[in-house]
Amino acid sequence: MPETALLIIDMQTALLSDAYDVEACLRTVAELGEQARSAGVPVIYLRQRLHDVPAGLIDVHPAVAPQLGDVVLDKDSADSFLNTGLGDLLDEQSVCRVIVTGFATEYCVDSTSRGALSRGYDLVLVSDGHTTPERPPGAALSAAQVIAHHNTTFSAIQYAERSITVTPAARVRFGAALAS
Repeated sequence: MPETALLIIDMQTALLSDAYDVEACLRTVAELGEQARSAGVPVIYLRQRLHDVPAGLIDVHPAVAPQLGDVVLDKDSADSFLNTGLGDLLDEQSVCRVIVTGFATEYCVDSTSRGALSRGYDLVLVSDGHTTPERPPGAALSAAQVIAHHNTTFSAIQYAERSITVTPAARVRFGAALAS
């Protein structure tokens, strides 16, 4: 049984239309998905329920679309654990570490990462595997600054008896320890 699962959060066409550096993030997440599948690591998609959005735009972006054997869970809040069965699924598969990617950095990625830690999972936040909407000119923080802030925050935050790693996708190793 794998001890690790890859979480891909809200990488839906409708949500990514104005995301920062979206093409690079899509490539990164797609590559991680392939690596996880090759290593026998579960790939779990969390998909935000969207209302008043055309059906095709609700789907996960084709560049990172779920493959046969992947799990897709729908959610109604930023915390992917809330009323989705994610925790039960991870427990059934004896997962103790989650690798987190997705959209939007300061909402669903942050809430799910903190939720994982609070529920006893070790966390790997892929520093180049999450994105957020672009900000209007003159905004207090740009999208790049929001991403950098969250990477820095999770690099420094501590949870009792939890391992927290922030690393670029190139250093993620499925089925083995992270590269140093």
